[in-house]
Amino acid sequence: PMTQMHGVQQEAPRLLGMMPLGRPEQRDAILARLRGLPELIEQTIALLQRGLKDGVTPPGVCLNDVPGQIAAQVTNEPTDSPILSFLHGQSMAVPEAFREDAVSIYWERVAPAFEQLRDFAEKDYLPGCRKSGGWSELPDGRDWYRFAVRRETTTDMTPDEIFDLGMSEVKRIRAAMDEIISETGFSGDFDAFCEFLRTDPQFFFERAEDLVTAYRDIAKRADPELVKLFGTLPRLPYGVVRIPAYSEKSQTTAYYQPGSRMRPGYYFVNTYDLKSRPTWEMEALSLHEAVPGHHLQIALMQELDGLPEFRRQGWITAYGEGWALYAESLGSDMGFYTDPYSRFGQLTYEMWRAIRLVVDPAMHWKGWSRDEAIGFFRDNSSKSLHDIGVEIDRYLVWPGQALAYKVGELRIKEMRRQAEERLGDAFDVRGFHDELLGAGCLPLDLLAVRMQEWTRRQAERVGA
Repeated sequence: PMTQMHGVQQEAPRLLGMMPLGRPEQRDAILARLRGLPELIEQTIALLQRGLKDGVTPPGVCLNDVPGQIAAQVTNEPTDSPILSFLHGQSMAVPEAFREDAVSIYWERVAPAFEQLRDFAEKDYLPGCRKSGGWSELPDGRDWYRFAVRRETTTDMTPDEIFDLGMSEVKRIRAAMDEIISETGFSGDFDAFCEFLRTDPQFFFERAEDLVTAYRDIAKRADPELVKLFGTLPRLPYGVVRIPAYSEKSQTTAYYQPGSRMRPGYYFVNTYDLKSRPTWEMEALSLHEAVPGHHLQIALMQELDGLPEFRRQGWITAYGEGWALYAESLGSDMGFYTDPYSRFGQLTYEMWRAIRLVVDPAMHWKGWSRDEAIGFFRDNSSKSLHDIGVEIDRYLVWPGQALAYKVGELRIKEMRRQAEERLGDAFDVRGFHDELLGAGCLPLDLLAVRMQEWTRRQAERVGA
């Protein structure tokens, strides 16, 4: 129930921060959730205690930042706490009685509960967490992992098949990377080129605000290109903002937060440790998290007519993340990846997802250590060492999830290849994408049936 990636210390402030508060009943809902936080924290502690008793915990090495995440919720000035972020900038719109109630609940109930959670995490939970790595070392862990692979990929692939696919993809992408290195005229080997990309000042910003501005520029350049590839675009806008300071150290490079009818979507970017945020990765990352990746797909899904609410809001990782990784490959058609470094960055992101197919089952199925997984990642990628450590720890506490990206992308590319092969010059990429996104998240086998039927209808229409 609590890791460096998720838990009440991250999800509570995130949820409260996005709740509307313009009407009395909405403000009452916020206060009700504040009052309920101590009970949620109490339940979290109970579950963590049960995990200690049963020997079912994450590896302790992954959780070093968790006490700090919890402590960040308790501040001397209540309105500085992320928990009460909904009060920021609302002095003219928020009734004073509501503000006073929120602060009172925070002081009397919420802050003491978080202090109790922090003490438990520091004194009991982290010291009691297991020292081992993958799930195979847990009770029934191999069966759990087999199930996680099947659930996350929506396929019948085994952990061994996933591992073999990953090794094959790593070899293919590595060859393409070597070609780009040769194209640049760089005199060193792969390791030297990756070190050059990780350290040369030309690839880094000195100020966090400049990094965020550059991300926003990429997003603005992507938006007008979408009409070339899609017939239907979402109405919902999106913004580019910084990951909150209290969680940025343990968070990935970026993530997307879906919007709703009452608020835009947000593309969150990480400005922690600017020397681990190279410019050559920014285009591929933005196409994945914003458009034509997560924002476009999720916003379109939310706006679909004729589907029940749970289908418009549901999530299947192999589809959603497979689409976002496929979206990175559309960058060349949108005017991106025009220099060798950004093209290498796109391959780095593709390699990143291929490496997941190797290290995730390697740690949870084949018995690799955390250090072995970090070494494999480092040897085949130019990602920064900080990012590599964060990623490996993510896979350790979230088994199987990272496999869905590459598996989904490869299946979508195969669906497109089959459609292009059958339709030839009659293939319409805008129609293909509209159909692919036109029914919300689907398991990959159902998506394949849908796209085969679309291809058949198009072939009949043009006589192909």
